Amino acid sequence: MAIPIRRRRGDRQGRASFDLRRTSFGFALLALLVAGGGLALRAVWESAARHPAFAVIVALSLPALAVLLLRRRRRARRVAAAVTEAAYDIVDEGLAELDAAEAARAEVRPAAPEPADRPVDYARLDPYAFEEAVAGLCRRDGCADAEVVGGAGDLGADVLGTTPDGRRVVIQCKRYGPTSRAGSQDLQRFGGTCYAVHAADVALVVSTGGFTEPALDYAEQCAILCYGPDELAAWSEGAAPPPWEAAAPAGQPDAGVSGP
Repeated sequence: MAIPIRRRRGDRQGRASFDLRRTSFGFALLALLVAGGGLALRAVWESAARHPAFAVIVALSLPALAVLLLRRRRRARRVAAAVTEAAYDIVDEGLAELDAAEAARAEVRPAAPEPADRPVDYARLDPYAFEEAVAGLCRRDGCADAEVVGGAGDLGADVLGTTPDGRRVVIQCKRYGPTSRAGSQDLQRFGGTCYAVHAADVALVVSTGGFTEPALDYAEQCAILCYGPDELAAWSEGAAPPPWEAAAPAGQPDAGVSGP
């Protein structure tokens, strides 16, 4: 069965005579028609096998149908042309909808603003995650080699790193609850190792629960920086410089930054 050649009219004049997508849709439609006809013939054949009388009726009807089709060829051609025209109209409408959908997807839309990062609640982290978070702050602010070293036998050092100007940073992390503060004994144990054992240039204790007054007094005497919740939040959110930028050389009493 040949597909009638469709004459283009109206606003279709001047378009390319060959449209790959329309032709593909046309062949797909033809395939559907052929497949449907084959299924219909198969159904008729199976029905004839089950009912011989029906087979005789079909056999007698085919010549009459052939004669009728031959006599009405012109009308059949007009009907076929009309069906083909309608099919092409459906294909054109479908292609137009696809093109419109593709154009809509291709439109550049302004990107939605990304939500601001929420402040980290360090008190909710487990102790190891808290140490990793502090090491991450150090790496963010220039201590590229900062790493967590805390564990059994760490001798008071949880995070070690090197500042951009070459100073050694030794940090002890105390992840306490809001009612627990780092005491003077915590600071004394750290003070006994941060300089003598770890050769710190900048010694820092970070406590999510803050510090007791005796602990702050001892830290000031030993030039140990103390970062409580407020100092940690300011450092984390970029509202304050990193601790080592506020630290004086080791051994000077005025180097400490006290937190509550």
